[in-house]
This record gives sequence, structure tokens and C-alpha cells, in this order.
Amino acid sequence: MSTLLDVALSPEATPEAIESTPLPQSMRAAVVRADEVEMFAGLDSSEKDPRKSLHIDEVPIPPLGPNEVLIAPMASALNFNTVWTSIFEPLPTFGFLKRFAREGALGARHDLPYHIVGSDAAAVVVRVGPGVTRWKAGDRVTVHCNYVDMEGPEGHDDSMIDTRQRIWGFETNFGGMADLSMVKANQLMPMPTHLNWEEAACLGLTLATSYRMLVSPNAGGMKQGDIVLIWGATGGLGGFAAQLVANGGGIPICVVSSPEKVQLLNSLGIHTVIDRKAEGYQFWNGEEQNPKEWKRFGSRIREFTGGRDIDIVFEHPGRATFGASVFVTRKGGKIVTCASTSGYNHDYDNRYLWMNLKSIIGSHFANYKEAWEANRLVDLGMIHPILTETFALDDVADAAYAMHTNAHTGKLGVLVGATAEGQGVQDAAKRATLQDELDGWKNLQ
Repeated sequence: MSTLLDVALSPEATPEAIESTPLPQSMRAAVVRADEVEMFAGLDSSEKDPRKSLHIDEVPIPPLGPNEVLIAPMASALNFNTVWTSIFEPLPTFGFLKRFAREGALGARHDLPYHIVGSDAAAVVVRVGPGVTRWKAGDRVTVHCNYVDMEGPEGHDDSMIDTRQRIWGFETNFGGMADLSMVKANQLMPMPTHLNWEEAACLGLTLATSYRMLVSPNAGGMKQGDIVLIWGATGGLGGFAAQLVANGGGIPICVVSSPEKVQLLNSLGIHTVIDRKAEGYQFWNGEEQNPKEWKRFGSRIREFTGGRDIDIVFEHPGRATFGASVFVTRKGGKIVTCASTSGYNHDYDNRYLWMNLKSIIGSHFANYKEAWEANRLVDLGMIHPILTETFALDDVADAAYAMHTNAHTGKLGVLVGATAEGQGVQDAAKRATLQDELDGWKNLQ
């Protein structure tokens, strides 16, 4: 593997030289194992420990098919779907892989007794399959996780509607936490030239998700002057949302959980911030919701907005906040929801929804165009990574445990092919002009 990377990363290497360099017979990969899916049976979610289920194994390299690309991830990043995979919730991902296998021989490659995880990567291309014309060996790329072949008609307005759309590394095998990964050619985007490997790797899933939820006409359709409520505004999703709203001429109302996070957002030019812990909001009393707290929260928001209500809610916590989100949204406004990290069963008072013509919009990752546009904003220096800590591949289970127990902020990176942090920058001069902003968004911990 080291020989292949030496050639692939050489500035003088040609695509032909890279493709003539032999591939290794096997590779390191972060996996869960099919024979361990019952290991947490009977335990509450909080008791399930990814450190017991995520392994670094030596496995065969992925086979390459038409319109596919073999990449060498230099870095990857943690997302909640890797945590869910590692604790086999809400169900083991091996069911996704078996379903994929029923589609034919190409799908059957994914049905293995192990599942390679990871839905983010910054990588170098080492092989291209038949039919690939836009990419070549040696290209430095970031990867988005919308895995779709576009064979059916449903997805041609929006590939996220395609009936065979999947999330790479979650509903497919051969994810980004491996020495070599297999992706569709239409998952690749140019790596922003001023970023290092781990910074570029932490962009794909959460940034593109936030872009679709807020900016795209497929979901939020935010316009200048819109007031946007952002839960968890220093997290992996929320931190990108705060940047997108501020850059897009909106007014971000950011909810965080400490005075340090308030101060940090203030230092980055965002002054409409609510510290939910300091203000003691209790939206639930046991199993009952507390509408008085919704009203108190709404009054606090109006102090920032001159009496106006929320146009768009960026909703990803789910059960803990959903009732309040519906309540504080203006008449005709939108609650755009994904993830539900505090629980999937959402309770809200439907009178506030139907009588005020509000909309709940489900949003799931992003199509290629949306992901490409979000990545372009990074390359322009308008959006910055939110990388707060980087782990070695051997320590990925510790990273998953930190995310599972919410002992993290921002994005957690994982070095794969890179041997140290800070490698991979292609344009040092450009980076120097953006260093202060890059450092500011790295200080979310």
C-alpha cells in the first residue's frame, strides 16, 4: 500500500504510472462483523459500546465495476451513521447489503460477512472502471455519500428520490475507513486546494446535508433575510448550517449548550445565540411536553428578531426539540428535519401546524449537484471545515464511542492513508489568506 501511495501522490506521476503500480492483495479496514450483530441484545442504546464492535481487520480489496472508481482514502470522518452501524441500530446494516445483493451481480459484491464503514473521505484516485471519463488516476478528490446508478427514471429530477439511492458506507459496503474504497464516479468532487486531507474529509456528508436542508429548493429554499433556527449550532451539521445562513444573507438564531460556545460564535460574527442550558429550557416534563416552555423559548427568539417568528427551522435533534420547533415557526414557515439524534418519534401539537399552514419537510443527504455546490463554496473560502479532533484508523472505535456518548463537538476526523495531520495542502498561499477563519471554526471544542 505504501508503494502505491508513494506513486499516486507524486507530483510527477502520470495516470499510466499509477495504474501500472500493483494493488495490494489485502487492506486494512474498519468493519463490523455479521456474526456479532447480537452482541448487544437486551441492552439499552446508551449501554452499547462501539469499542466492542468496531474492528480493524485485514480484508480483500474491493472489486471494481463499470462507472466505478477505486480510491485510496487519505482521511475519513465520523458520522452518526457509523455509530448506528456499530451498535446495530435501528437494525443491523447487513440487511441493507443483502437487499443490495438481490439486484444482481454488482450488488452481490457488497454482501459480505463484514461491513466496511465510513461515509466521508478525501482521497487520491488509483483506478477507474469502464465508462469513467471525468476522473483519472492521481486526481485528489472529496467524496459525497449519495450512491446511486441513475438507471431508473425516478431520480432524474432529483437523485435522492431514486428508488435505488443508497448512502455509501452505510447502505453499501466498501466505505471510506479503509486503505482502498470503491465509489461511483458520480460521488467524486475536486478536493479544495487549501485544505489538508482530514479537513477535506470532514465535509461531504454533513455539509451537503446542511446545504440541501437550507439552500436547495428541494428543501428549505432559504432566501436573504430569512430567520433560521439552528439547533446545535456548533456541531457537525449545525456549524455548517450557521455558516450557510450567515453567508446567504439570512439571520441565524443559534442554539448551543455552553457560554463558551456562545462566545465562540460571537467571535465568528454570529451574535444571535441562545445558551439553552443557561436559560434552563425544559421542553419535557417526564413523558409530557411543556407548552409554557415553548412559549418562553419563542419569546426569547423574538428578542433577537424584533418580534418576528422563525422562517425555517434546521431540525436534527428530533424528539427532544421537535414540539418547540413546530411551535416557534411562523405561519407558513418550514421545519426541515433529518437525523433525529435524540429520538425518532416526534411529538408536537398539530394545531400549531395545520391551523398556521406550516410545513414539515423531510430531508436526507443531497444530490450530486447540491453536494458539488456545497463543496465549491469551501474551495472559494466561503465555508470552512469544522474539524475538532483527528484519530488514527486504529482508534476509530474510540472516536465512535465519543460520538455515541456525545463527548465531542464539531467533526471527528480519521487518518487512513495520511501518516500525520496537516498533509495534503495543494495551495499554501491560498490557505494563508484563510488561516484565521479556518482556525476560528476549528475551535468549537
